[in-house]
Amino acid sequence: MGRGLLVLKKILEFGHLVRFSHSLFAMPFAIGSMWVAARGFHGMDAVEAVRIIALIVGCMVTARNSAMSFNRIADADIDAKNPRTAKRHLPAGRLSKASVIAFLVVNGILFVTFAALLQPLAGLLALPVWLLLLSYSYWKRFSWLCHWFLGFAIGMSPLGAWIAIRGEFALFPFFLLVILMLWMGGFDIIYATQDEEIDRAMGLHSVPARFGRRRALQIAFWSHMAMLVLCVVFGLFWNMGVPWWVVTGLMTAAVLYIHLFRKSDDLDAMNRDFFLANVAISVLVMAGLIVWICMGGNVDALY
Repeated sequence: MGRGLLVLKKILEFGHLVRFSHSLFAMPFAIGSMWVAARGFHGMDAVEAVRIIALIVGCMVTARNSAMSFNRIADADIDAKNPRTAKRHLPAGRLSKASVIAFLVVNGILFVTFAALLQPLAGLLALPVWLLLLSYSYWKRFSWLCHWFLGFAIGMSPLGAWIAIRGEFALFPFFLLVILMLWMGGFDIIYATQDEEIDRAMGLHSVPARFGRRRALQIAFWSHMAMLVLCVVFGLFWNMGVPWWVVTGLMTAAVLYIHLFRKSDDLDAMNRDFFLANVAISVLVMAGLIVWICMGGNVDALY
């Protein structure tokens, strides 16, 4: 019994290490892209559909686990010097570096394996994509574009889901990639305002450290405005219909709330709003894509 509790505690520690709940940011984008690519799985054997969905979700989870655990390893010394992050698992000694490295390697192997089981092209691209995901941890050391590179890394999820189903590239998932890149990049800037002074003192590159908090929030706002413009182009270009315009309207409301109506600088409130807004946007996009397919959306036109 005691050993079982110890194992459960360790699993929960790793879940907290990678902030597993934040998988909800990109997962719905990937599911929406997968659903469109598979035409809602109409006519597909149920067992095969479950296999594909399970492998894609497995790729999503293991890719994110890899990126987050590597980030914790790469930033351990930096986190130790930042009061906000000093209690994270590695600086605080809650997990050993060796165990986090093992966790990283296992997730990397699983990611490549799951991708190879989906499509030959997905398997071929898996290792380069995995290494690209890990590289985002170093961007803050040399470029304030790090926020959008993080968004790009997360944004590869709908493209990966499309390739996993179709075994080929298309313009449609690239649009989703850029939408997610602009969305997550803007919110990462907002989140980074917490570390403006310490980033500057440690010579780290972030938009708040480079431009100051006020201008950083303006840049985040315009990143989100660019995302909304792209959503309009997206809807017009592919004639996405009423579901997409409802989604775009709700996304606009969320952006206006975050930038114009949210006044609190409280860290807990910021984290809560950040989490809820990202989940809401992701779920809205997924719902809009699924409804579009259910209404007979023309998948063949998406290339």
